[in-house]
Amino acid sequence: MTTAADSLEFSLTERAAKRVAHLIEQEGQASLMLRVAVSGGGCSGFQYGFSFDDTVNPDDRTFERDGVVTVVDETSLELLNGAQVDFVEDLGGASFQIKNPNATSSCGCGSSFAI
Repeated sequence: MTTAADSLEFSLTERAAKRVAHLIEQEGQASLMLRVAVSGGGCSGFQYGFSFDDTVNPDDRTFERDGVVTVVDETSLELLNGAQVDFVEDLGGASFQIKNPNATSSCGCGSSFAI
């Protein structure tokens, strides 16, 4: 049986996957996964959160790219459906950025958004 959560998508770009793999290697724990979550707050209503985790909870979905596993809880995934995480390096520095097709607006720093 297919549920609505089964059709939700989320991905990392190749650059993001390479950067996450490098950071996990530096942590020295190969079992770590990138957890991406959405919480209330920020200047636009919702904010993105990134952390490392070694646990998959019952309400989590996992996505894999080039050996890197990303974990997103189902509630956050509804707000991130179709989103992609990229790693960008420019004169302003280096950061992870989320391209979220569901966001109607976002703040200047790119860490919060509105729907």
